[in-house]
Amino acid sequence: MLDYQQKLSIIESFPELKKKEVSLGRINFQYADSVADKKNVIYHLHPNGNGYVYAKDIDGYEPDAKGMVNIRDFSEEELRGIIKKAIHALSAEGAYEAATAGGVDHEIWINRSGQSLEVIYENELWNVYAGELLDGTFRTYLEAREYLIEEGFRPEKTKKGRS
Repeated sequence: MLDYQQKLSIIESFPELKKKEVSLGRINFQYADSVADKKNVIYHLHPNGNGYVYAKDIDGYEPDAKGMVNIRDFSEEELRGIIKKAIHALSAEGAYEAATAGGVDHEIWINRSGQSLEVIYENELWNVYAGELLDGTFRTYLEAREYLIEEGFRPEKTKKGRS
């Protein structure tokens, strides 16, 4: 288990994080370039070694209701890993990947009759096109996917990412 000074040293090695002292000797570290409302990556790092890292929607972690994971017993490798993932998740690229199902922003879906529909991520929405005609608009990829499956379509094997 890392002590407070070791954790502090590891966290301070991330130049994109800015230190902000809060009450009772605790420290937050914020990611100013966050595209989310959330800016705190490290929350309430305490001199006793306790603290939290924002890990909402990051695979491999079970965050609390606020999206935080306790780092009291983390090793150096674990701490560095979760901080890198948290920064990435709050970055423009990380938000894009989350919104576009891992960076895929364009898919072709085909039904048994050979008809095809195109799903394209545009202006933070998922649009489904039949040729040049807009067939539907959805807030999330999951909603668009559910619609297409209900209509009897399946994704084509090739997927296209951001160009």
